[in-house]
Amino acid sequence: MRRDQQPRLLIVEDDLDLAEMLSAYFGMQGYAVASTGRGEEAIRLASAHPPDLILLDIRLPDIDGLEISRRLRESHITRYVPIIFLTERRGRLDRLQGLSIGMTDYITKPFDIHELRLRVHNTLERATLLREANPVTGLPERGRVFEAVLGMRGAAPGASLELLVARLLGLWTFREMYGFVASDDVLRLIGLTLSNAMSETCGEAGFCGHLDDDVFVLMAPTAAINALRERVVERLRGTLDLFYPADNRGEHARTDDRLALALSHVASPPPPGADWDEIRRWLLALPRWVMVE
Repeated sequence: MRRDQQPRLLIVEDDLDLAEMLSAYFGMQGYAVASTGRGEEAIRLASAHPPDLILLDIRLPDIDGLEISRRLRESHITRYVPIIFLTERRGRLDRLQGLSIGMTDYITKPFDIHELRLRVHNTLERATLLREANPVTGLPERGRVFEAVLGMRGAAPGASLELLVARLLGLWTFREMYGFVASDDVLRLIGLTLSNAMSETCGEAGFCGHLDDDVFVLMAPTAAINALRERVVERLRGTLDLFYPADNRGEHARTDDRLALALSHVASPPPPGADWDEIRRWLLALPRWVMVE
């Protein structure tokens, strides 16, 4: 969540009166609110437009909140979305089960609306701080990437900065074949390699961040950008194939959409007045990508 945009809140509650009251209240508090009373619809909404926080009732007519939470935590898209459970006062077992599968917080019914507002606010504040670093690679992301890229425009004369954008191709196919643990290992290696290459060529003058699930941004002084690109290519050439088992590697490779790294060089600063979403789209739509063989 950017600090200058409305936080997105998904309310999952089948009591229509309560759902309407919560939607109206948080809407007046400046939240962009979506609401549903069914679990399957909640999963669909959260996956299509990940909210910043979910208020989730445990008792729903189709699937319960515990199952919703499990399925959201299994998805890479919604794995880290904070969830506050709305539970009955005597639902101790539900609360314990919720905590075991990644529930962020809970509040019992009937609740004080002002207490709920504070819990929502505090949870979002904590989540925003955590999202300053990618949970898999540990690299800066979101606001810190935005600020770094904007720094291209404010660089002092004679100290111009350029970007190297690295895109990891084939990640989703690899993830479907070998699972999240294996794909996270790939991301950690890429992040560490890029970060080390940046440090070795630029020292404190460079920046390495995580732009998107499979996209990284490196910023370096113009004088060092070519050396940085060469170092990245040198370190990663042939490495990604090693993540496949022996019978799906090298001349035995049997999948077309394989892991590969593509690089794009950006010498010009972002469009004037661009916000985070516009900069993200600008970087993801770069026309020229060079494959690292």
